[in-house]
Amino acid sequence: MDLLRQLRYFVAVAEELHFGRAAERLGIAQPPLSQRIRKLETDLGARLFDRNSRRVELTEAGQILLAESRDLLARWERTTSLVGKAHRGEMDALRVGVPPELAGRVLAAILTAFESREVRVDLQELTTAEQVRLLADRQLDAGLLQHPVDVVGLELGPAVDTPVGVVLPRDSPLAVRSSLTLAELAGLGLVIFPRAAAPGLYDATLRTCWEHGFKPTRVQHARNPEFVLGMVLSGRGVAFDQGMVAQKEPRVVWRPLPEGTLSWRLSLAWPAAAPHPLAPELAELIVRVVQGDGASRPAAVRAAPQRPWNVVYGRP
Repeated sequence: MDLLRQLRYFVAVAEELHFGRAAERLGIAQPPLSQRIRKLETDLGARLFDRNSRRVELTEAGQILLAESRDLLARWERTTSLVGKAHRGEMDALRVGVPPELAGRVLAAILTAFESREVRVDLQELTTAEQVRLLADRQLDAGLLQHPVDVVGLELGPAVDTPVGVVLPRDSPLAVRSSLTLAELAGLGLVIFPRAAAPGLYDATLRTCWEHGFKPTRVQHARNPEFVLGMVLSGRGVAFDQGMVAQKEPRVVWRPLPEGTLSWRLSLAWPAAAPHPLAPELAELIVRVVQGDGASRPAAVRAAPQRPWNVVYGRP
């Protein structure tokens, strides 16, 4: 606790750039404040302020400490607030980001399964990139991210692998096949989500296509499932999907790819520092919901190709 007090004293001086005003703001005398700052500099082995009779300025080391101190103090305040609310049974809403592609029945099952908890789940439809930014800004408590993704500063729950297949017009010559390889899509375009939505997954998907002989003649970006259908039906290209898009439109078909060819991975992530205490529980609940969706399996069990979910425990 003494270190936190030292950091608060340092932040006050750094923001006021005046020891007298900082001491008044903190409600202490100036000499003890100066002593605290000197001790902090001694402990860190760095000069934090350049000071003379006319002015006080932060050194480069002081500027770095100011940014880190603000972050540490904010995290500590959030931690004490969460602990107190949990003790009193007054937990805030659990703010969770989910990708637009997540099936509606899965969303409903997650909300229903969490109803017994004394906390409201606030689901927000967001891309992976948006979720990562909001998690870093502490505007989300957890996010269901599409991998690969930079998860520095985040904890991850169990991952769920989603093998995807191909959506193409029903009148396409390829539609007569019961399954397809990526090489058989050569000469066609591809309809895919914008790279900005999930850069890691976007790059990994296109790299897999190239490695398996499918170099799209054009790439059309689409996020909304209806827009995806429109692009596929107009001949702009095929799309990758878990099979849900094809259920909306009889003029398209879904064909699986060979097992292990292409899959999209999801996992719930939350801030490693001062997390919402229910985030890990939600991560496990999501796995149970997916496993109970009639199309899931543990990672160690081999399943029929049409079953799209594969749960992977551990870090992706």
